[in-house]
Amino acid sequence: MKLSQTKIILILLVVMFAASISYAGPRKKYGTSAAPELLIPVGSVGTSLLGSNMSNISGVDAMYWNPAGLANIKSRNAEAMFSHVTYFADMNIEYVSVASKIGNLGVLGAGVKAFNIGEFEQTTEYQPEGTGAIFKPTYITANLSFARQMTDRIRFGTNVKVISESVADVSATGYAFDFGIQYKGGETGFNFGIAIKNLGPTMRFNGPGLDRTIQGINGQITTQRVVLQDFDLPTALDIGISWGKMFKNEMGLMLGATFTNNSFTSDEFKFGLEYTYKEIFYVRGAYNFEVDKEGGQDISIFGPSLGAGVHYPIGGINVGFDYAYRFINSSGERLNSTNQYFTVSLGF
Repeated sequence: MKLSQTKIILILLVVMFAASISYAGPRKKYGTSAAPELLIPVGSVGTSLLGSNMSNISGVDAMYWNPAGLANIKSRNAEAMFSHVTYFADMNIEYVSVASKIGNLGVLGAGVKAFNIGEFEQTTEYQPEGTGAIFKPTYITANLSFARQMTDRIRFGTNVKVISESVADVSATGYAFDFGIQYKGGETGFNFGIAIKNLGPTMRFNGPGLDRTIQGINGQITTQRVVLQDFDLPTALDIGISWGKMFKNEMGLMLGATFTNNSFTSDEFKFGLEYTYKEIFYVRGAYNFEVDKEGGQDISIFGPSLGAGVHYPIGGINVGFDYAYRFINSSGERLNSTNQYFTVSLGF
């Protein structure tokens, strides 16, 4: 590795750590972040491993977990991914992303995530039983990504995300940045990754739905708008390591672990295992626990995850189907509620 490239990587690492300290947010505000939909994962591969593979994840699936992995597109020129998520409480998520190589410059990608939480009947302080009007909140996040293979072992990537939230007659708009690095250990099979996600300014809801009519002492009627509090984005810092190897019998294993430092909740530890046969059939599983800083107990809402996938070339196109199944916990007890992820990927 050239000395100049080493300096660039060191500077990027220092900036990422400094940014995480500056923007991580006050710990006393647990559970009060803006845009919580940013924390909902997309893509069956990364979700079935709970992000434990963020140090070696590749292709369009990497845009959410570590944008540096976007630099490693296994297809010749481009990739596309379509994902449907059945979330709890009858909520759904639709996600589509595409990426393409742009010569020797790197890889350019884009994605859109739409979070559908259903329809609601409008209520007011004067009509608490409902007005008869129905509204449907919309939560859309769009991202533009760029990644580059900086050396034979180092990849760097970044996301620029635009966040749009609308509930009845109020809305909020914001933007955020992700930065990620992956280091490939060569023949040892070890990989290292680091990513800082959701760096950006605060968000605040505003709109005519916050207008209130006030009658003064002299009978004069005026309209005033309620000013809401602004909230910080849920910044997170991921540090991961993984080991992978293909054996002579065409079977392969990948072991991964990731530590996540969250700004608005407790820290997480994630461990995952992936088995592959001929890089066609995959079986995956992972477990995570979130440590309560006061009680020292696991307070994770989500339990372990399982997944499988099949990837095979058809007519010159690499077609993949991946599935992930994620358990949900409540008060330490397992409920009959799950997350299911269905993903189709295409490589051209």
